[in-house]
Amino acid sequence: MRHYLMVRPGYFDVEYSINPWMDPGKPTDTGLAVAQWEWLRDLYVELGHRVDLLDPVPGLPDMVYAANGATVVNGRALVARFRHPHRRRESAAYLKWLSEHGCRDVRQARWHNEGEGDFLLAGSRILAGTGFRTDRRAHEEAAEFFGLPVVGLTLTDPRYYHLDTALAVLDDDVVMYFPGAFTEDSRRQLEKLYPDAVIASAADAATFGLNAVSDGRHVILPQAATGLIAQLRERGFDPIGADLSELLKGGGSVKCCMLELRHSGGEQ
Repeated sequence: MRHYLMVRPGYFDVEYSINPWMDPGKPTDTGLAVAQWEWLRDLYVELGHRVDLLDPVPGLPDMVYAANGATVVNGRALVARFRHPHRRRESAAYLKWLSEHGCRDVRQARWHNEGEGDFLLAGSRILAGTGFRTDRRAHEEAAEFFGLPVVGLTLTDPRYYHLDTALAVLDDDVVMYFPGAFTEDSRRQLEKLYPDAVIASAADAATFGLNAVSDGRHVILPQAATGLIAQLRERGFDPIGADLSELLKGGGSVKCCMLELRHSGGEQ
């Protein structure tokens, strides 16, 4: 069983643009965003996982993208320090909630750090993104705070502004990623660490197909990523296609909507 934290998109809207996917000129449907989000929440529960909810805050339309709020490993929580002013007030809500719900050590990051958007736990290491949002110095801070090795990966394509838009962890030893989102050095690192990785096509990456959640068996990802779905099935995973088209207008999909809470002693 995994333990997830989510935020209902009750105030969802695209009021500004801080990534290439956001266009304030396009209308949004908050009711549809809520319905798509509720489907995802209910799916996690049906799969046997625990879902806790953090109340949304008026004036923070991007709070639904809970993955960006923090990174939680072994009961320790490093809360985000957002780069863009539009999202900075979200940090206080995560600091309060995580402090009141069982985390034994909670603090806000010193450097720009956008939580699980850029920090993905992969077995005994953390894969960490930089290039657009998270400061490279935050990688060293996370390594010290969590006591785990951190592998830095540099993103180069603004469409894939967070690591979780270009790479997904499937289990402790397998990832899937889009090589075109990374520098040559980062691609070489990934090839060395994960020679059996699932490689996404440019078309599947562009559907946000890598913004996925895996519990080691089931992989929830955008339904339009048909090539990835076929590859995952061939690898023995159980892919489940999701329609989060309304939330994609804000530059987020399946993974963006969920923060995993990893408690001490390996308990999920």
